[in-house]
Amino acid sequence: MPRFSVIVPAYHVRSSLHACLESVLSQPFDDLEVIVVCDGVADGCAEIADEVAARDRRVAVLRLPADRGPGRARNAGLDRAAGDYVLFLDGDTALTPDALQAVADRLKETGSPDVLLYGHAHVPWTGEPRPDASRRHLAQDGPAPFTLADRPELLRVPPVVWNRAYRREFLERRGLRFPSGHHGHLPVTYPALLAAGSLATLDRVCVRHRPPRSRVHGDRDFDVFAQYDRLFAYVDGRCALARWRAPLFGRMVEDLTALFSAPGRLPAARRAEFFRLLRAHHRRHLTPGAAAGAPGRLVRGLVRLGAHRPFRALAAARAARGRAARRVRGALRGLRGALLRAHYRIQLRLPLRAGHAVFAAPGSPGYGGCPAALEERVRELVPGMRTAWVRGRGQGGTVPAGVRVVRPGTAAYWTVLARSAYHVGDTAGEAEGLVKRRGQVFLRTRHGTPIGHEGLDLQWRPAARGAVDFAALLRAADTWDHVVTANRHATLVQERAFPAAYGVLEYGSPRTDVYVRATAGDVAAARAALGVAEGHTAVLYAPARRDYVTPQPRLLDLERVVLSLGPRCVVLALGAADLPDHPRVVDVSAHPSVEELCLASDALVTDYAPLMCDFAVLDRPVVVHTGDWEAYAAARGTYLDVRACPPGAVARSEDELIDIFTTGHWRGSRSAQLRAAFRDRFCPYDDGHVAERVVRHVFLGQDPVTLPPVVPREERSPAPSAAVVRDVLAGGSRHP
Repeated sequence: MPRFSVIVPAYHVRSSLHACLESVLSQPFDDLEVIVVCDGVADGCAEIADEVAARDRRVAVLRLPADRGPGRARNAGLDRAAGDYVLFLDGDTALTPDALQAVADRLKETGSPDVLLYGHAHVPWTGEPRPDASRRHLAQDGPAPFTLADRPELLRVPPVVWNRAYRREFLERRGLRFPSGHHGHLPVTYPALLAAGSLATLDRVCVRHRPPRSRVHGDRDFDVFAQYDRLFAYVDGRCALARWRAPLFGRMVEDLTALFSAPGRLPAARRAEFFRLLRAHHRRHLTPGAAAGAPGRLVRGLVRLGAHRPFRALAAARAARGRAARRVRGALRGLRGALLRAHYRIQLRLPLRAGHAVFAAPGSPGYGGCPAALEERVRELVPGMRTAWVRGRGQGGTVPAGVRVVRPGTAAYWTVLARSAYHVGDTAGEAEGLVKRRGQVFLRTRHGTPIGHEGLDLQWRPAARGAVDFAALLRAADTWDHVVTANRHATLVQERAFPAAYGVLEYGSPRTDVYVRATAGDVAAARAALGVAEGHTAVLYAPARRDYVTPQPRLLDLERVVLSLGPRCVVLALGAADLPDHPRVVDVSAHPSVEELCLASDALVTDYAPLMCDFAVLDRPVVVHTGDWEAYAAARGTYLDVRACPPGAVARSEDELIDIFTTGHWRGSRSAQLRAAFRDRFCPYDDGHVAERVVRHVFLGQDPVTLPPVVPREERSPAPSAAVVRDVLAGGSRHP
C-alpha cells in the first residue's frame, strides 16, 4: 500500500500532461502511485500516459468508454486507488519540487489528519509564479490537528480539489463522491472540511496552476448552480452542520457574482439568464446572519432585487473607477517626473560642492560592498568630506550615523547627483539621465573577479544578455575616471568588456578589508545574528544567477544535502531557487550584508559566482559545484575555467558534493593547497588596506603605498603615534 495515490484526469491537456506527470514522478519521495484517467476522446492524452507508464511502473492508466467529465474520472481513480492518502491534480497543474516530502512530513507531525490543506500558486503566461492570496489562512501556528470550528477561515481557501490531501479511508467512510459537471468539486471539497474530524495545514506552495490560454468556457459554468444545490442539501440533511450554512451562503454569493463579472467567462447571450439563476439561488439559500461588508451588502441587495442592469452598471463603474485611478496615477507620475527633471536641470547650473561625495551600490542588498568600504574610509581619512548614501528600493541594513541617506527618484537624490564632486558606485548600473559635469570625479568598483562574460562580451550571448543597451553602456563607461580592480585578470577583462579612457586602479577589492580586519568577536556576532549555534558548521551556498533561465533552476536538493551533512550543519542559502521547508536551510537572500554572511560561514559552496574570490581572502574552505558547467559556459560564456584553477575541491554532481563534505575533503590538505594557489593569483592585494589606498589616491592625491599589515583589534599592541604613521607613509615603497 503506497503512502500517496495521485489521481490525474486527462482531458484535452496533452500540451501540459507530460510536465504534470513528471512533476510527480521526479519527486524524491517515491512511495506513491499515479493513476491517469483518460476518457474516450482521441486527444492524444492516452498515448502520452501510456508512454510514461511504459517506463515507470508506478503509473497506471485507466480508460473510460466515453467523455464522462472530471468528476466521474476522479471517482474511477478513487476506486482504483490504494494509497493511505489521495491527492488530485489536473493536467494543467504540477507539483513543486519536494512537495510530497513536505506533505508526508506534515502528515506525520500532525497525526495523520483527515484532510491536509496546502498552498498553491498561479503561474501566468508572462511572469513569475504568484502564490494565492489565501495562503495567509494556512499558517501552521497553534496546535494541530484541529477541526473547522477552530479555524473557520479555512472556508476562505479556494475550494479546488488539488490544494489538499485526503485520507482515503475518510472519503470512503463519508461516501464523498464527485458528481458530473465542471464544478463537481464543490460538493466534495466543502463537505470534506465540514465532516473532517481532524484538519491540518501546510504553509508551503505545493502546486502550481497554469490554465491553458485557449480555454473556452461556453455554457459549462451553468452547472455551478446544481453543485451548490447539492452542497446545501448535504448541509440541510445534517443538523450538526446548521451553523455553517451562513458562511457557505456568503461563499456562494461571492463565487457566483465573481463568475458573472469575469470578462469573457459567460456567453453574452446567456448572461441575463445566469443572473436570473443567481437571483433564484440567492433567494433559495438565503440564510439569516450571513455577514458581509458594505460593498457585499450592496451586491447582495442588487442580486436579491434581480437588478441585472444596475449590477452590470456597478461592475462597469468599479472597472471604470479602477481605470481612471490608474490613469490619474500615471498622470501624476508623469508630472512628478517632469518636475524632477526640471529640478535636476536647475541643480546642474549651480556650483559643485567640492566637499561632498555620493555613494551607491545598486547591486548590493544594503549598505555594503565596495562603495560602502570606500565611504567608511572617506569619513575616516578625508577631513570635512560630507557623504551621502543612495538607498535603493528593497535595500535594507543600517547606514552609519553621520551619513546622509537619499532615495532614488526624490529631489534630494537629484540634488546630490548634480552637486556632489565625487560619485562612487559599482559598474552594475548608472542612474538614467545622469549627466557628468566638469570637475566631477566618477569612481567605479566591480562586483568581484569576473568568471562569466559581461559588458560588450555579452553581445554574442543572446540568451544571457537580456535587455542590455550596449550603446548606453559605452556612454556610461566614457564618464568614468577610475575603476578599481582586484587583480590582473579582472583588469584585463575590465578593459576588454568596458573599453574607455578611464584609469584602472589595480589595488584589490575594497569589500575584502572587513575580512582581514574582523575579530573573533565580529565573527561570533555575525553567527549569532543569523542564529548559527555554537559548534555548528555554517555552509554558505551562493550559486551564480542563470540569466538564460526563468525561473531560476534548482541546482541542489539542499534538504538532502543538509540531512547528509548531519545535525550540526546549517546551510545559508543566498540567491538559491526552490528552497525546501527545513529548519536548517535558511534563506539569507534578503540579508543586507553579504560581508556578514561570509564572516559567519565556515565554508562556501558556489559554482561560478565571483563571490568565491572575495571569500578566499578569509582563507576558509570553498567547494565548487559544476553540475551544469557545459550549459553555463555555452549560454553565458566564461573567462575562466574554475575546474582547472579552483579555490578548493570540485564536485561535478550533488552526490560528489555530499561525499566531499562527509569524507572531510572540503577542509583537507589538498583543498588548502588549491586555495593558497587561488589566493596568490586572485587576491594578491587584499591586505585590509585596499579602500585606504583608493581613497588616498582619488580623494587625497597621494601615491599608493605599502601600509603596515592589519592586525585584529584584540591582538594589537598600543596604536602607533601619528609621527610613526607619517614616517611609514612617507617612506613606504610603491604598491605593486
